[in-house]
Amino acid sequence: MPADESPVECAYCGRPFPREKQLVLHRGLDHPDALDESEVAAFREAYDAENEELRLFRLKAVALLVLLYFAFLFTYSVVT
Repeated sequence: MPADESPVECAYCGRPFPREKQLVLHRGLDHPDALDESEVAAFREAYDAENEELRLFRLKAVALLVLLYFAFLFTYSVVT
């Protein structure tokens, strides 16, 4: 976190977060009963976006592993 920025804090427990998105996810996961409708909607949107980012990361990781596997396989077949 840059030194000139101040963290956002949870109004319920005081825990600091570097970004608003992380605060929204924290509130939805740790304080779901205290949220109003707009905060619940923001949590669902942030949660869905986070899941989509994780899904894309996992696909890229699997693709990289497959690429490395075949690169080593072809290298081995050429060397031996």
